[in-house]
Amino acid sequence: MIPVKQVRRALQPQRGGFLNTFTHTLQPYAGCAFGQATSQGQGCPYCYVRRLPVALFAASPWGEWVVAKENIADVLRREMHRLAKRGMLPTLRIFMSSATDPYQGAETGLRLTRACLEVFAEYPPALLVVQTRSPLVVRDVDVLQRIPGAWVSLTLETNEELVRRAFTPTSPTVASRLDAMQQLLQAGIPVQAAVSPMLPNTPDVFARLLKHRCTRAVVDTLFHGDGAHGRRSEALGLRALFERLGYAEWYHRSAHLPLLRALESELGAHRVQFSQAGFNAIGDEGDAFARS
Repeated sequence: MIPVKQVRRALQPQRGGFLNTFTHTLQPYAGCAFGQATSQGQGCPYCYVRRLPVALFAASPWGEWVVAKENIADVLRREMHRLAKRGMLPTLRIFMSSATDPYQGAETGLRLTRACLEVFAEYPPALLVVQTRSPLVVRDVDVLQRIPGAWVSLTLETNEELVRRAFTPTSPTVASRLDAMQQLLQAGIPVQAAVSPMLPNTPDVFARLLKHRCTRAVVDTLFHGDGAHGRRSEALGLRALFERLGYAEWYHRSAHLPLLRALESELGAHRVQFSQAGFNAIGDEGDAFARS
């Protein structure tokens, strides 16, 4: 049984930080349960949220628990209605979600994320970025198509299934996420391939796989994207993990450069972005071609 709670606020103002061009974040759930299927728990080993208070002071390890915000859609509807009356919808850039995956396993039954998307279809913001690693997002194509400013940013850290199994054994397969990207794009939904953080890969192959499955790609690293210039990654023991798994040569600050070059060659430089600046530029005028 998934624990639930009532919230007083849905949209959280975003002031500075990594997502500095966004006005708000939205988290339909608290916590993350992507690690429940392993004895080790803790979800994805590189997740920076594991170093934040929400994880450090929780009763259970990060990756083993999730709490559903049962009334999140009702609260969101009231907030969006007020913002619409004030004429603020064209100014809103909303990121869903920055500290949890909106498509937790619980979403299959609870449908809280879908309910929030229904609200955004009624009150469309200028930009809505749905950040997930789950192919379950394809279920909601019909609602996403009714939100003019909606993007899906789908995380895919590597093209190699063996690497995916070694680092994130409870996450969806590489093939399932590539298929989800293709389905979304074919449905007219702009797709960002979020190689974040980049894990060991085959650059040329990875770039070719993404070429016709995304609108744009953004690459991030354990050093540039952890919000602490690599210190959180060190504290999480990523250097030792890479060494233990036999990928020590990939744990350095320039390991991403071959993939960036391959992506620029296949997709064109205008469709490839890097780290914080790349995440924040999504939906800008240069991305206007994304949805006709």
